[in-house]
Amino acid sequence: MKGRADDAAMSAPRWRFGGDIAPLRALLARGGVLAVPTESSYGLAVDPRSVAGIEAIYRIKSRERGKPLPVVAADLAQLAALGVAPDDEAVRRASSVWPAAFTVLAAIAEPLPASAGERALAVRIPDHRELRSWLSDVGTALTATSANRSGEPPLLDPAAVAELLGGEDAIVVDGGVLAGGPPSTLAAWDGSRWQVLREGRFAIPGD
Repeated sequence: MKGRADDAAMSAPRWRFGGDIAPLRALLARGGVLAVPTESSYGLAVDPRSVAGIEAIYRIKSRERGKPLPVVAADLAQLAALGVAPDDEAVRRASSVWPAAFTVLAAIAEPLPASAGERALAVRIPDHRELRSWLSDVGTALTATSANRSGEPPLLDPAAVAELLGGEDAIVVDGGVLAGGPPSTLAAWDGSRWQVLREGRFAIPGD
């Protein structure tokens, strides 16, 4: 029994949809990490503008620094707040199918910590109703890189995610055990057609 108690003490706390959002906003403001349910697996969510938050994700995932992180948003206004132009061609075309598990590379006005110094950011409005509503309540777009250590499978069970984040300044947004499956499709608009950078669960129309 002691072993189980020790394991529980080392697990990150869980938050369920409908709870008080204030502690989550406070955690994000200080550079803490949330784990959120996405279309396939849990993702690690921080403010894309937070140096401390991005560094925490690299550390948790044992991921090479300098690799950009994807972002999910409730709507186009949240993307605009990060410097994504609403008339960006990739965003304009993706908007006709969003919400969807379809991530696109969009130009941004200035590099962000999440973009690893690049003037482009991988963004989507996810096909997950509760996540979109929650992002609206939180008030900002967030990163959504898979919750796992690099080289390991993405985590689907909130209990496993809580263990991954044990000892961190972190909270798991508990959306239950997820179905898994392919990640979002990642693509870039080359001026005439979509270039698929990662095959995923979304079939690009006309592709």
